[in-house]
Amino acid sequence: MNDPFVCARCAAKGPTCCELTPGCEEVCFPVSEYERERIRECAPDLGGFVLQPNTALFIDNLFRLFPDQRRAVKELFPPGGTHYRLAVDERGKCLFLGQHGCLIPQDARPCYCRLFPFWTTEDGRINVLEVATCLAQLENKSPGKLLKALNVSQVTVRNLHETLRRAWGFDPHHD
Repeated sequence: MNDPFVCARCAAKGPTCCELTPGCEEVCFPVSEYERERIRECAPDLGGFVLQPNTALFIDNLFRLFPDQRRAVKELFPPGGTHYRLAVDERGKCLFLGQHGCLIPQDARPCYCRLFPFWTTEDGRINVLEVATCLAQLENKSPGKLLKALNVSQVTVRNLHETLRRAWGFDPHHD
């Protein structure tokens, strides 16, 4: 059953997928220029971005997300380079996370945020990135129920993943 308030309930309960363990900011996903522009159009006064070095830990995390794209990861996020990520407060909470959920309109949120907790593998399978504190996952044990609760379809997940790949500089499809 569709639960449009599950993420807001999770934000009120905390911690959420919108919070990092302080000190782990370097593994936060990148935000592309396209995504930053979209956010600035919808929420110009919120700021909320940090220029982050491409550390070995960050690059290793991208290798896990894109196991068949090692060459592309190295080209797009070279060691010693930088990328933007969302800013967090001293407790690790995203600066765009309000009391009732995300302050950014749904269609302008970073692709990774809109895609989470789903991820599409190179062969097109949809996986769930399991997070112990995700209320939607705790309440909906199967991927099908989770898709319904978050009101997304498999097609939407695949399209968002392709949009994310393009925004981050990857080819939309890997052959």
